[in-house]
Amino acid sequence: MLKGFKDFILRGNVIELSIAVVVGTAFTALVSAFTTNIVNPIIAAAGGVQTEGLGFHIWPGNDKTFVNIGGVITAFVTFLITAAVVYFIFVAPMNKINSLVKSRLATAEPEEEPIPADTALLAEIRDLLTQLAGSDKELTTAGGTGSSTKTPAS
Repeated sequence: MLKGFKDFILRGNVIELSIAVVVGTAFTALVSAFTTNIVNPIIAAAGGVQTEGLGFHIWPGNDKTFVNIGGVITAFVTFLITAAVVYFIFVAPMNKINSLVKSRLATAEPEEEPIPADTALLAEIRDLLTQLAGSDKELTTAGGTGSSTKTPAS
């Protein structure tokens, strides 16, 4: 049982996952700082001179009813930045590496040479002549003796 656990831990996926969690946490802090200190002031400036930023009160004077549209935009920008960095720094290079490894490990299949057009045409004519010769034999054996074909009784 302990050997199975050791194999699970040392398999590589767990180690890669823990590295990803640490890097993701650090990167999230970086993106949060960027959006809080750079994106939020820009969105708040677009919302007007109000200190609340871009949004509105459902009931004026009640701060609990403030709909913070700027916060949603900030979260969306944070998500886009995080997703783009993760894709372009981790996913795209990993996909490229995997495709290179698969192409090197794949067995080389011999490519069939295309048949020249005249050879293909001659083969088609041969097949048609064989088919016609076979149907002529059926007609002569069926119609020549009259014994192999049965006529329905009138």
